[in-house]
Amino acid sequence: MKRTPIIATLVLLFSLFSGFAQAEGEAVNINTADVATLASLNGIGDSKAQAIVSYRESHGPFASAEDLALVKGIGARTVEKNAERLTVK
Repeated sequence: MKRTPIIATLVLLFSLFSGFAQAEGEAVNINTADVATLASLNGIGDSKAQAIVSYRESHGPFASAEDLALVKGIGARTVEKNAERLTVK
């Protein structure tokens, strides 16, 4: 009985799951991120990402991650869901 295929499958699954976990945890600087990067946030699609960029261009950089809720269409709940990934470095 060969265990190589089972071990190889387990290693592959582990590497896939660890890769997804790292991708989720990547910080997003809301003062410099482009539309595609902002759209990767939970609850933010292309139109909201564009609204963030437009707001930033009109009002200047965000002072804190919580200021993201000032953008029309983005509420405190969306900011809360993404709090660990948001930064304003």
